Amino acid sequence: MGRKPRIWVPYAYHHIYSRGNNRQNLFQDDLDMIEVFRLLNMIHLDYPFSISAYCIMTNHYHFLLKSEHVSLSKIMSIFNKRYSAYFNQKYNHVGHVFQQRFNSSPTLSPMDVLQVSKYIHRNPINTKTPIVVKMEDYRYSSYQHYKKNIPSPYPFINLNDLPIHFLSTNEQNSMNYCEYVETEE
Repeated sequence: MGRKPRIWVPYAYHHIYSRGNNRQNLFQDDLDMIEVFRLLNMIHLDYPFSISAYCIMTNHYHFLLKSEHVSLSKIMSIFNKRYSAYFNQKYNHVGHVFQQRFNSSPTLSPMDVLQVSKYIHRNPINTKTPIVVKMEDYRYSSYQHYKKNIPSPYPFINLNDLPIHFLSTNEQNSMNYCEYVETEE
């Protein structure tokens, strides 16, 4: 029996995530994190997409990614293959790097987009032992850009789509978005 076809809804954000095989660490140092963004930037040049929220943990990643013209499968298979090749070479690793193919689910309503982005951004503080005290202090999450008003150095990171769901001035939108994310449910 074959795999179910992946659902791709152009113009919609999708929650994409993947974990290391046997929950092993995928990202062991700053150079590994830099490689993630280098690869995403290279892929973006050929296949434009946008990410409005991301969090890269040691053994998994989350992206809230939208691609208007190219399927998610194309973008993410390139990313996972290239990162696997990098990882295997750097760490003299043989075998699967990722536990399985990436997981994805479309976020079809504005509330879904906000809830998924909140889940993604809260990852560093929702671990058994929080990695940081404040979400904005985690260097490998897009939350720092929203909270500290730091422009993204990458063209594929879209910092406008999440706060726009709060109808007020741009600066107030970002504050309202951060207040929403920081509120525990």
